[in-house]
Amino acid sequence: MTTILFYLVLGLIAGAIAKAIRPGKQGGGILATIVLGVLGALVGGLLGNLVTGHGIDFTLHSNWFVSLITSVIGALIVLFIHGKVTKSAN
Repeated sequence: MTTILFYLVLGLIAGAIAKAIRPGKQGGGILATIVLGVLGALVGGLLGNLVTGHGIDFTLHSNWFVSLITSVIGALIVLFIHGKVTKSAN
């Protein structure tokens, strides 16, 4: 239960930071920001583990700052892909 709560809080913070960094209007409320951050945490954690040679692993890093940074990077990647997909759909 604590891990799920940590993912939600980390997702909210990472999603908000990613939306602040990325220019433009992404829209969505707090729920969309949490989903963006949680997806970012998964993407960032997966990429970080693959780069460092730990393979496919979705566990949180013991250092919360590293988890936040990788979550923000992952959320920026998710925002970029979402922007490309929705722009081409319009």
